[in-house]
Formats: sequence, C-alpha cells, structure tokens
Amino acid sequence: MKLRYKFILLTIIPLLLSFAGIAIAVFFQATNLAKQQHISIEKAYLNSKETELKHYVSLGRSAIDHLYQNGTMNPKNQEEAKRILAALDFGDDGYFYVYDMHGKNLMHPRQPELVGKNLWALSDPQGNLTIQKLIHAASQGGGPVRYLWEKPSTHQVVAKLGYVIPLQGWDWVLGTGIYLDDVDAALDKVDAQFIKNIHSTLFWIAGITIICALLIALSGLALNISESRLADAKLKTLARSIVTSQEDERARLSRDLHDGLSQLLVSTKLQIESGVAKLQSPTISEDKALIAFARATKQINSALTEVRRISHNLRPAMLDDLGLVIAFEHLSEEFHHATGIDVTFTPQDNRFNLNAISNTVLYRVAQEALTNIHKHAHNVSHVEIKLHSDNKYVTLLINDNGTGFNLQDIVNHPKRGIGLSNMRERMASVQGQFDIQSGADGTRITAKIPNGE
Repeated sequence: MKLRYKFILLTIIPLLLSFAGIAIAVFFQATNLAKQQHISIEKAYLNSKETELKHYVSLGRSAIDHLYQNGTMNPKNQEEAKRILAALDFGDDGYFYVYDMHGKNLMHPRQPELVGKNLWALSDPQGNLTIQKLIHAASQGGGPVRYLWEKPSTHQVVAKLGYVIPLQGWDWVLGTGIYLDDVDAALDKVDAQFIKNIHSTLFWIAGITIICALLIALSGLALNISESRLADAKLKTLARSIVTSQEDERARLSRDLHDGLSQLLVSTKLQIESGVAKLQSPTISEDKALIAFARATKQINSALTEVRRISHNLRPAMLDDLGLVIAFEHLSEEFHHATGIDVTFTPQDNRFNLNAISNTVLYRVAQEALTNIHKHAHNVSHVEIKLHSDNKYVTLLINDNGTGFNLQDIVNHPKRGIGLSNMRERMASVQGQFDIQSGADGTRITAKIPNGE
C-alpha cells in the first residue's frame, strides 16, 4: 500500500472509531432514557387509572348506600344492591363484582358461571392467588391490586388493575377494574417511537460519519494529486538539473583537458621533438637541446599539477588521505582564491569519528553551500566556516554576511532550490540533520551528522 493511502487510512480510522464510540454512547444513553421514560409513563398511567377506579368504586358505593344502612344485614337489601351494581358498567369491559371475605363470588355480571363458587384457591397463569390478593387488600381498608383475568370482549387473559373496598357490615368485598392491554399497547407505541428515534439518530450519525470520511478521503486524494504534481515537477526539474550538471561537468572536464592539459602535452611534445632534433643536428650545441628538455620538464610538471587539480575537483584525495579538517582548509583557500571573498575556517575539535561516506557528504554540502554563495548571494564579503563535534554529532556551520533571501519562495518554486534539495537529500542519506536560516543579516547553514556514522 502506498504511503499516501496509509496516511488517509490513519486519518479516517480514528474518525470512524470516534464516531463509533459516539454512536455506542448515544445508543446506551438513549436506551436508558427510553427505559426511564417507559417507567415514568407507565407509572403515570397507572396512577391515573387508580384514581379513576377509586372514583368508580366510590360511585358504586354511593349507588347502594341507601340499601347498606350502616351495615345492617338485610338479604332483600343485599339482593337489590347486587342488582344495582350489576347494572352499573362503563364500557364493554368495565363492571363491578362482589365477593365475601371467604372468597365466594356473590355477583359477577360478565361471568355469571362464577356466582356462588368459592374461588379462594383460584390462581392466574403466573401462579398468583388472585382472589386472596383482592380480599387481603380489602381487609387492609381497600386499594389497588394488579392481576391477570380473562377479558370479556376478547376472552383472553390479560393484565388487569383492580380496586377493592370492604363492606364490613355485610362481610363483602366490592371491586371493579380496568384491563391494561390498552395501556400496554400505548406503552408499546411509545417504546416503538423511542426505538425509531434511536435508529434515526444512529442513522444520522452513520450518515455524518460516511460524509466526513468521504470528505477526508477526497481532500486527501486532492492533496495527494496536488503534491504529486508538484513532486513530479520538482523531480523533472531535478532530473533536468542532474543532466545539465552532468553535461556541464563533462564540458568543464573537456575544457580542462583540451585547454589546459592537452595544450601542455602538445607543447611538451614539441619541446621534446625540438630537443631531439637539436641533439641530432651536428651544428647545434647540446646546451640548446638541454634548454628544450628543461622547458619540456617544466611543462610536464605543469601538466601533473593540472591533473591533480582536475582529480581533486572530481574527488578530493586529501579527504581520504589527510582527513576532514585539511580538506576543509584546502576548500576554503580555493574558494578565497577563486572568488576573492574572505573565508575563515575554524575547526573546534578534531574528534571527527565519521566514515568515508559521511565525510564525503559533509564535504559536498560545504562545496554546494560555497557554490550557492558565489552564484546567488549578494554583497557577501566574508564567510565563516565552523566544524566541531561532541559525543553525539559532528556539526558544520556556514555563515555569510550577505543580504539573504526569502527561503519559502525558494522552497516552493519548482525550478529553484535544487542545491538546497541536494544538500537535504545528502544529509538524509546518512541520517543527518539539515537546517537553513536566511535574513537581512545573512544566511546560516547547519548540517549535523551523528558522530560515529
């Protein structure tokens, strides 16, 4: 996988993980909130139903109060009270029922088959003793009771909320109830709406996540395309610069060989031929022949000097033979003689524990820096070169007192800054550090190579 795609993934994956964490947190929080609201709504429903049933029971008690007569046992009044209560209803499934304190059903308008039966041991599908619970609540002064009972309109056993009160004078339990399947259906709708809202929220989070991921990916691709184009332009410029440099170097070497070394050799050849001719001539003295050979010897020495100069420019032998300090001293002297700019070289330590490759890199960086100063710097009268080392680094500092330049413009320009790029790449090849600072008071180059590399 290409590095650019790895960077995009390293950006998108944390985003996806963050949104996933947010979605999980939202889901759990929303679920807990839905449960709490379910409990609150159910409690509010049941409280309202209890109040409603309490009113119904009060109405039923009021309807037979004139017969109850302070609890006096009167079978005729009791029968009339049963008739009145049986006639009272509210809807298909709202009715009153009567039990005695021993569990015997005395009146049930919807299930007459239960009348006269003792239902003390009756239990619902969950094993709860329904009639005992009703009688117990009545014996405590009355109140609400939840249980399961067959709903007359559907003949299905569903949850029911009952409310009972005692009629102690007649040893009766008077009660009524409301079936809760409608309440459960309403709560189910509320729960379904909560779930729908949670899913909608998660959908929006997922949508936002996808959109953000796509935007990051597209931005990354656009940036990569832009950077790739810029890198390609710099690479093409660098390639052209390398080819140009090679051709310039070959042209310079050709000129040096043709204009310098070749002419010296031709002149030497002519001097030797002249000397040989004078030796062979009987009329010319040997002294004149020796003069020709002496001139030839001098020209051969000049040719040897020219060969050493060309060889030194191609690869400074003294860097390998005499070390980094001597090579820098010679480089400083050559730069001064070639440009007339004063150069101060200060080696502050001789503990330069670098291998041949690192020595060459540091030397070439200094060469490139001095070449840039000569070609591009303005109003430079002095260059200071410092070379020192410690336990960690060998550091090269090159300062000039020119007017400086805008570093950012050079770095961003695809056709400029090749020399700076070369120096950075050379330093990077040996795990070194390269820094350049430029301002109105001059330019400062710092190159560090780990000592021992």
